[in-house]
Amino acid sequence: MTNHGNMYGPDFTFLGIERCDLDIPSSYADADVVIVGAPIDSGTSHRSGAKFGPQAIRGGDYLPHDAERPHLALRIDALKEMKVVDAGDLLMPGSDLVASLEVLAQVTEKISRAGAIPVILGGDHSIASADVAGIARHRGMGKISMIHFDAHADTGEDQWGALVGHGTPMRRLIDTGTVRGDRFLQLGLRGYWPDAKTLDWMRDQGMRSYEMTEIHHRGLNTVLDESFAILTNECDGVFLSVDIDVVDPGMAPGTGTPEPGGMTSRELLESVRRICLELPIVGIDVVEVAPAFDSADITAILANRVVLEALSAIAKRRSGTKYSPTQNLLDR
Repeated sequence: MTNHGNMYGPDFTFLGIERCDLDIPSSYADADVVIVGAPIDSGTSHRSGAKFGPQAIRGGDYLPHDAERPHLALRIDALKEMKVVDAGDLLMPGSDLVASLEVLAQVTEKISRAGAIPVILGGDHSIASADVAGIARHRGMGKISMIHFDAHADTGEDQWGALVGHGTPMRRLIDTGTVRGDRFLQLGLRGYWPDAKTLDWMRDQGMRSYEMTEIHHRGLNTVLDESFAILTNECDGVFLSVDIDVVDPGMAPGTGTPEPGGMTSRELLESVRRICLELPIVGIDVVEVAPAFDSADITAILANRVVLEALSAIAKRRSGTKYSPTQNLLDR
């Protein structure tokens, strides 16, 4: 678990926050949130490059990296109100995906047991099978529900014959009992995968998967209301997993498997805000940012804002102060 800084490129932390070392428990013993990079993309099935995602997410901001970021709408600065530290990137050599994922599981378990929320910067979505598993080792199998934003279900039985890949992590989580199928919610699905056999398996597990057309016709808030009731039933915490390709590639082109017809960036950010304001979040990952395919850094900037939106909402929830999305900004 040695702190290696950033595996690829210059070594800097998320928006200039304090650094911690996972081999020195005292460096994060009182942390509320620990950010960790998981720079691996050997689980991809199409365009690789997400291993450069953690660095792009950390740097995706035009403002000074001064460890301050007051949220305009929520009127709170999460980087000041909470102790948020950055452990740098884990050493995740692409030559051994399985071993790298086990390192990630050990790390998220360690952070969770220390009383902090792990925020993992991917990396491809194969990391979800490990980061959620690590927290479950601490909190209990089947005790964590999951809300998953993605264009793809990631419930494949295998990927090119391998059980591990970015198309299989959600199936692995359910098959191992890490997350109950009937406490697994997905938003933003669309396109031409998976096949009927896989969809039948998902139905049989009790999963609830919202395709984009259903979200459009029923309304995003209605879908979120329905999801929250399920997520908080018989579970102690919620894991939020955001694949950046849930957003339409016109607004987030820098990803490995772009699928037209997705959410807007505003819809994703407002959803993340609601989720982290209203639900007991125990872990977060933001994945599939592939900077080589980006345009003017807009995907990296969006992913950076997803992390900030989540942190700000968590800080607001902990503060106990009220927030109304319909109240004028200057009256809050």
